[in-house]
Amino acid sequence: MAARIFIHGLESGNQGTKSVYFREHFPGMIIPLFTGDLDSRMAELRRVLAGETQIRLVGSSFGGLMATLFCLEAPERVKRLILLAPALNLANRALFKDRTVSVPAWVYHGRQDEVIPLAEVESIASSLFEILSFNAVDDDHFLHKTFRTIDWSGLLA
Repeated sequence: MAARIFIHGLESGNQGTKSVYFREHFPGMIIPLFTGDLDSRMAELRRVLAGETQIRLVGSSFGGLMATLFCLEAPERVKRLILLAPALNLANRALFKDRTVSVPAWVYHGRQDEVIPLAEVESIASSLFEILSFNAVDDDHFLHKTFRTIDWSGLLA
């Protein structure tokens, strides 16, 4: 069964601007609330996605790290990975060592991001994702100017 899910960031929630946008434009999109540490959040993500396939994962900041980790665990269940200023730099580098993701991935990262360093994320993403579209945009961490201009209909199809 095809699924679309939005995974919010560490200090965000499922009522934030991006969640509201997805709820309005993509009815049926899974938009859960995640709390706790990374292990707790990953356990909840696995529970929410149990039985789902052809998953379109959208992860913002810490949610981008979660989406990536899920994709590393179950790449056969994921169709696309869309990451918004993903916090890949917060993971222990050993998690990514000698591993790659074959699922197509799109990354959107602001050049003025003062929360997650663009250069570090671009370096990690370039070695981790085999099929990568990396988009450094004139924006901040929250992608205020860019978010609504992304071709969500195409990416989530």
